[in-house]
Amino acid sequence: MELSVLREDMVDGLIHESKGVLEDEAVAAAMSDVPRHAFVDDDRAAYADREHEVLGTRVLAPSTVCQLLESLNPRHGDSVLVVGVGVGYTAAVLAELVGETNVHAVDIARPVVYEARNNLEQAGYGGVLVDCRDGARGLPAYAPFDRILVEAATVAPPRPLLEQLGDGGRLVYPHGSQPQHLEAVDADGTTEQFGVVSFEPLLVDGEQTGAVERNRMAREDVEHATRRAASRTGWEREWIEWD
Repeated sequence: MELSVLREDMVDGLIHESKGVLEDEAVAAAMSDVPRHAFVDDDRAAYADREHEVLGTRVLAPSTVCQLLESLNPRHGDSVLVVGVGVGYTAAVLAELVGETNVHAVDIARPVVYEARNNLEQAGYGGVLVDCRDGARGLPAYAPFDRILVEAATVAPPRPLLEQLGDGGRLVYPHGSQPQHLEAVDADGTTEQFGVVSFEPLLVDGEQTGAVERNRMAREDVEHATRRAASRTGWEREWIEWD
């Protein structure tokens, strides 16, 4: 069977009432155009609604990609940041939705970044920028962004990402540890909750695939100091260090 037929069958299955996870026509058209087999080794299995694992990272199931993108609600011309690009499939669908040069992506694992770049190039989306970065810091050189998608779970969106949202922007991330649900945070502070999901946690330096050990980062030190300062109130804030 032709891979294009398998791709159409995949999209039809996501739209069908038995799953009912795909309602946005633009997302459906984008997923119909992206050759998912370019991101998964097994051509036929690529179009089954299940996850795959590559280089220690997950290739999200198509139904999960639908949840993310419909919650994100991107529109053509939006500037988008993907945190945790994985092998690049979600970034490719976003490239169809907003234009490939409007998609920026980061991942903390260098082998995954190389894989995503190669996959996107082979699939025809070489204009997507993919860089090796600590995702919690975002990509300030290209900010502000209209949409930020975090493909990793966290109890709260990192402040640098919120600061990189443009006016009217939206950030979507898996909220919590277990259970998790998708949450959208708009630039004005409004939040909206969506369905239940299950993602790996947002990593810091030293936790990525192939790392020998976890290294404490300057970001963690700053966050710890900020929480410590906020926990003190009144006269003791100025001169007493509580240990």
